[in-house]
Amino acid sequence: RMLSGYKPKNDVKDSYKILELEEGCSLDDVRNSYCNLAKKYHPDSSSGMADSRAFIRVEEAYRVVLGDLTAKQKSEPGEEEEDQFKSKSLQHRHYLSFEGVGIGTPSQREKQYMQFRVDRATEQVLEYRQQRLESRYAGSDLSRAQDVRQSKKVKITQAVERLVEDLIQESMAKGDFDNLRGKGKPLQKFSDSPHIDPMTHNLNRILIDNGYQPEWILLQKEIRETIERLRKSIVASRRKLGEPMTLPEQKQWGRICEQFAEDIRKLNKRVDNFNLVVPILSRQMVHFSTDKEILRARKSYEAVVEKVSGSGTKEDEGEEGKRFGWKSSLLKWFRL
Repeated sequence: RMLSGYKPKNDVKDSYKILELEEGCSLDDVRNSYCNLAKKYHPDSSSGMADSRAFIRVEEAYRVVLGDLTAKQKSEPGEEEEDQFKSKSLQHRHYLSFEGVGIGTPSQREKQYMQFRVDRATEQVLEYRQQRLESRYAGSDLSRAQDVRQSKKVKITQAVERLVEDLIQESMAKGDFDNLRGKGKPLQKFSDSPHIDPMTHNLNRILIDNGYQPEWILLQKEIRETIERLRKSIVASRRKLGEPMTLPEQKQWGRICEQFAEDIRKLNKRVDNFNLVVPILSRQMVHFSTDKEILRARKSYEAVVEKVSGSGTKEDEGEEGKRFGWKSSLLKWFRL
């Protein structure tokens, strides 16, 4: 417009009013007022008062005021001042282009603005997907149940930690930790491996030295002791009955086997609990079979009976030998 000889319609007083300025203001005031109004009325700005016609009036008023300030100069402006006018007369274009994103030359700002648009589109897509997933699973009872279980688990863990901390503080107040072995001495480093946390290793060593055993080891020991006790008890119960068993004894043996089966069922539940806590897969145990254990008890009973009967026959033979030994010696003497 300046090069084509365009003449604005506004006069100087109206131009000052449009820019909300008074005559005699400085050049910086004119520029600041123009930038604020350009942000407010430019069509490409995100302002709620954007108006293309109002922006055209503001731009025309800005040019009229600049011309008036230039005319009021006593001397003609030098090259340096002309360059200042040229560099700052189009500040609104620098602000309004590319949504005010980026710095540098126009080409650099264009590249930065394109990257900004890509990032913004990606964020909008992610937000849309997140909203869809939230709306899909908002009313799901499963997610609610999981949240409730998780919250309960967290509450229980926190309660246990508080209880342990209270017990430790109570023991310290009573003086239970005053006579510990090695009190006041530095802890020895049990391992120099860089892959092992020294604090965890030292705590484990202290627990081991004081007789601590993991839960799965205690369960394994308890299961082995229980099955050995059950095996011995059923063999002892069978030995109390006659051979062959009478009808009442057979009924009693049936009740013993039923009780044994119930004990095996309870023991298998312990085996299930052991398999859940054992950290090594190869250490897991299989269930005990009631039929196999009863058959094993019968074989053990038969072996005991054979052993007893064998020792009985040997004793009888020994007594008969003692009884008829003097007769054989007397016959030998007669022969001689």
